[in-house]
Amino acid sequence: MKIVSAEEAVKVIKSNDNVYLHSAVATPERLVDAMVARHTELENVNLYHMHIEGKAAFTNPLYQKNFKDHALFVSNNVRKAVQSGLADYIPIFYSEIPRVFRNGIIPLDVALMHLSPPDKHGNCSLGVSVECSLAAMQSAKIVIAQINHNMPRTHGDGVVHISKIDYAVEVNDPIYEVIYGEPTEIEMQIGKNVASIIEDGATLQMGVGGIPNCVLSCLTNHKNLGIHTEMFSDGLMKLTQKGVITGKFKKNHRGRIVSGLVMGSKKLYDFIDDNQQIAMLDIGYVNDTAVIRQNPKVTAINSAIEVDMFGQICADSIGLLQYSGVGGQMDFMRGAMLSEGGKPIIALPSETNKGESKIVNFLKHGAAVVTTRAHARYVVTEYGIADLYAKNLKQRAKLLIDIAHPMHRENLEIEAYKVLGKI
Repeated sequence: MKIVSAEEAVKVIKSNDNVYLHSAVATPERLVDAMVARHTELENVNLYHMHIEGKAAFTNPLYQKNFKDHALFVSNNVRKAVQSGLADYIPIFYSEIPRVFRNGIIPLDVALMHLSPPDKHGNCSLGVSVECSLAAMQSAKIVIAQINHNMPRTHGDGVVHISKIDYAVEVNDPIYEVIYGEPTEIEMQIGKNVASIIEDGATLQMGVGGIPNCVLSCLTNHKNLGIHTEMFSDGLMKLTQKGVITGKFKKNHRGRIVSGLVMGSKKLYDFIDDNQQIAMLDIGYVNDTAVIRQNPKVTAINSAIEVDMFGQICADSIGLLQYSGVGGQMDFMRGAMLSEGGKPIIALPSETNKGESKIVNFLKHGAAVVTTRAHARYVVTEYGIADLYAKNLKQRAKLLIDIAHPMHRENLEIEAYKVLGKI
């Protein structure tokens, strides 16, 4: 492992290279900045990443001839570039991304990684973000690692020997923290509604954000919950510390928490450091439907932008505007449905911030369907729970209108009548 400056390390990046950026709060900002600073020497460098933090300066219109961003998930810092056409989006299931790298479907020349320092055996850790970044690092011709003394050392698949690292850059930077404010009354009510259908002994998959945090805050009286999730958060940590999460009834990794990445506070990062209860694993395994379904009562809780009267779920676009990505929603929605006693749940407020209904007769023009109507089961708003399983189109429309905001129900019924007749 050759220790150099960030400026020296990124000199190996050439025009037309395919470069991967380590994901989420492990985004290697020092390396990204150094790469962007070389823009005058580079053309058509193709960048691949999931959710990333930081400035994402490569999306600046001034650099459109230098860097081509191909987002596998659209985070806030690249959203404007994707929506304006300066960057692009690749729709893909999270579970399939490792295979895309390992099979050379997207060949990688360089991987920019963010690791813990090596232990006495020379092993570093991918820390907070193993997910598809492990496969990217293993597949890239050259690995450049930002070695950070603040990166927690986690157990599982993300162990990297220094012999696998071509260039290392030492830093001592804080890991990005993701902190959410106080929940709204609407979020708390949604959380209570979701919690009401979560059973003791269930295996949970949770996303990040206000609603999942509210759900978790309502589970303090539950017993023997397990965790098999693509992302581990502060709310899950608190339940673990309270003894609610034991993993006692899990079939896979009994007694352990399985996750692909971690996002939250420094307290959370300290909690996962050298914590053998937590297994950070390759997302190709974590999000494999065949693996997910083996656990009991898998309860997958995800969000949506809008849901139509047939149960089609749009979760990654607002009409033609790309907002986020497919991610692992479908992996866990299907895995939960196939699990014995499993419950796939979509939780969302009944209205947007602008007062528009999120329960709609038809998705917006150009909106993408992430979860099909055949995969949808529970849809939850602050007004209740709609169980769509084995329901016909009229029954679905009625159930969904019943949990829409009261201000929109009459209009939804009128429009539904035009298509379905009396419901």
